[in-house]
Order: sequence, then structure tokens, then C-alpha cells
Amino acid sequence: MPSKTKSRKNPTFLLLLLLIIGQGCASPSDPSLPSSPNIIVMIADDLGYADLGCYNGLSATPNLDKLAEAGIRFTDFYAAAPNCSPSRAGLLTGRSPSRIGVYNYIPAGHPMHLRAEEVTIAEVVKEKGYRTGQFGKWHLSSLPPYEALGQPQPDDQGFDYSLGTTNNAQPSHLNPINFVRNGQEVGEMKGYSCDIVVDETITWLEQDTENEQPFFCYMAFHEPHKRVASPPELTAKYSEYDPKVAEYLANIENLDAAIGRLIDYLTTADLLEETLILFSSDNGSYRNGSNTPLLGGKSFVYEGGIRVPGILYWKNQIAPNQTIRTPVGLIDIMPTISELTGSPHPKPDQLDGISLVPIIKGKPLDRQKPLSWFFYRTSPEIALRSGNYVILGSSQDSTVHTHRTTAPDMPHIKSLQLTSFELYDLSQDISQEEALSWEGMDIGQQLQQQLVDRLREIQAEAPIWDSLPPATTAKRMKHQWRKLRPTGFSN
Repeated sequence: MPSKTKSRKNPTFLLLLLLIIGQGCASPSDPSLPSSPNIIVMIADDLGYADLGCYNGLSATPNLDKLAEAGIRFTDFYAAAPNCSPSRAGLLTGRSPSRIGVYNYIPAGHPMHLRAEEVTIAEVVKEKGYRTGQFGKWHLSSLPPYEALGQPQPDDQGFDYSLGTTNNAQPSHLNPINFVRNGQEVGEMKGYSCDIVVDETITWLEQDTENEQPFFCYMAFHEPHKRVASPPELTAKYSEYDPKVAEYLANIENLDAAIGRLIDYLTTADLLEETLILFSSDNGSYRNGSNTPLLGGKSFVYEGGIRVPGILYWKNQIAPNQTIRTPVGLIDIMPTISELTGSPHPKPDQLDGISLVPIIKGKPLDRQKPLSWFFYRTSPEIALRSGNYVILGSSQDSTVHTHRTTAPDMPHIKSLQLTSFELYDLSQDISQEEALSWEGMDIGQQLQQQLVDRLREIQAEAPIWDSLPPATTAKRMKHQWRKLRPTGFSN
């Protein structure tokens, strides 16, 4: 039977309790910023650093160019990884994807997935009453028809509504057959994938127009990932190029047009002024020329594999015509949204990204934990950026073999040792032409140790899967990229 004796209240204990509660109730530090903006995060698939018009690209992208002109265009914006699934995991969680076990792309039916215990943006904003929708490429677990695997689905990760695909649009962007809506296979959907994603988003928003709750939309487009399919009338505009290049450029223009329709809807519905919009890409392009003037491309931790377009728009809150050179990336989006919405992350000490709210307010960003990237199937395997410097580390086993079996992959990740390093000053050498002598520089030695420490953290924390996806491409070594420095689109 409970005691009826009154407990003596400790004033120090009560004060500490109030402080702890107060810390858990995050809110924007600047009251001038709206506390519950609508949020749209859009990412393209395999879009290169130099593919948009506002990044000197060849495709006509007037809608994205206008967003960049009316907000912030980042020159040093980074994917969370040089490959699809890991980058998406980093975006939605704010954590290094290798720490949480998403090392590579996830084939349908594979045991690797984003685990249920990982907290996503959708989950934290739902605590503040946000409506949440996921549209497009999911690629963080296997969707139906692989239900028997029991892997978390979008609704398990905080999304009220979803229309997506496990991986790429099949058989191409035109009339895809593999979309799944709220756990149910849809069958063939007519039209181009980007239009399907935008149409579904608009329909979802229109269904609940009387709902005054803010919304979070995660729109992961399939374009311009292979297999590319583009409207013939747009492809004809680029007839001076090789047919495959012309269709690739038209594919990006078609994506831009779809985004333009979304912007038009938001404007007509009086939603644009209260909506924060981010646009970026999950990694660099697979096409030579799309990452100009950067070295490398998709799946490499050289700049061409990880540096991508980054546009941030928020009418009346973000000053227009800004070009920001501060290194930031997808890993920072979770903590940014968490702060803007006053939605605290349950374990903020586990985040690898930081909030970009200071940049929104026109203030400097103070990053204590450097940006880093890991991809064990290419060489170098790991990179870390601090200020203008980036250091890359390679293991002795630095090639990627076509016929490597899946079994050795986890031991390889867990035991990988760095044996050589490359240091670059990106303010002087954006193309990574000549590595500096890192051993003769204090900053080089400091970054080398940080890189080694970061790899050890990954190896200590990352979960183990029974197998990983087999390599499907021929071995590619770093010197091959040096022979293929992007100078424009090749035939």
C-alpha cells in the first residue's frame, strides 16, 4: 500500500527537472522565423553538379533557376554519400549512413535496410502535428511484393501517406509499373515519373485543404537515373548532341517543368509564402561532363561523386540572390528542420549534421564535426572536409572487383585500414588536380588523424548484415577518372 507520508521537495532537483524539460522543448532561436512552416524536400536521382541552368548546365531549368535566384544557391552542397540508398538515409536521419548500416544501394529483397530504431524527419515533425507524405523513390527498405521480409515501410518511419518505388522507376521513367501506394501495388501508371510524383503530391495536398496543420513533403524524383525516358519534343530541342545525351538533357528539363507545376499549385493555393523548399540530388552524375569541373562521379568520394546542386527557398524569410560558399549538405537537413519546427531529436548527440538556421538568418555557421563520406567499393574509400581542405584515405586493397562475393564485404568494412592519403585545398584546386604534401602541413596531419578516427567510429558503430549487394560494374580505379576529367558532354 502506498505510503501517505509527504515527500520533502528538493528545490535543486526541481530546478534541474525544469531545465531538462525546457531543453527538450526546442524552438527557433529567432522569434522572427515562423515556427511551423510547410516543408518540401526535393531530391533528384543522379543529378550532377553542373546539370542545372543556374550551375551553368546545358538543360533549360527555368523553374529551379528562379528558386535559386529568389533564395540561396549553394556552391559547396554535399550529398550524404556518393550512392543512392546511403545518401537518402543520411538525409532523413541526419546521421552518417555508414554508422547506421546503410553502406551501399539496397536491392529489392536484400536484408540491408534503414532500421526502425533510426529516427527520421517525418517522425520528429509528426510530434508537432505535421502531416507527412513521401512521394517517389524510397530505396531504404523493400516495398511490396517483399512484405514477408518485415522491413520498415514509409508509414513505420513517420509518413502518413506514400506513393513510391523500392528503387528505380521500371521499366523506365515512362509509364512505370512498380509504384506502391500506402503498401498496395498500383500497377502501371501512365505518364512520366516526375509528373506522377508531382500529381500525387498535389492531389494529397488538395484532399485536405481545410486542414490547418503544416505539411512535410519528401519528394524523391527518379530523374535523371537510368533508364531515362523523356518527351520527344523536349529531346528534339537538344538535337545537336548525341541522342543519349539529348534525352538526358531533356529528362532534366522535364523534371524542372514538373517542379514548375508544383510551384504554380502552391502559388495558386496561397501556400508558397509559408513553405520552405529545398532542392538537391542524392549524389553526383554517372555521365561525363555533368559534374564539371569536379573530379569523379557517382560512387566516388572525390568531389564529382558527392558535391551536388543545393537550392534553399523560403519567401520573405531567406534573402534573395544569395550565393553561399559554406560547405553544407543533406546531412544537415534533419537538424535544420528540427530547429525550425521546434521538434527536438530524441538523441541529438547522435546527429552528424548541424542546423542551417544560422545561414537562413544570414549568420556564419560553426561546424564542429567535419563533413565526411564513406563508400567502401571505390578508392579512395573515405573523405573528410574541414574548411577549404578535404582529405581522402585509401586502403591497400584499393580496387573494386566485379566478382567479389558478398561474404567478404562486412569483414572488409570492419577491418579496412587506410594506407595512403590525398589532401586538397578546394579553394585553390576544385578539380583536385594536384594533391598537397599532407605530411608537411599541420592541417594535413590533423585531418589525417580525424579521418582515421572517423573510420574507426564507423567500424565500431555500424551494424553487420548477412551479405551486401554484389558488385555489378567492372573494376574502376582512381587513375581512370583522371583520364576522364569532365570537359563537357562526350558522345
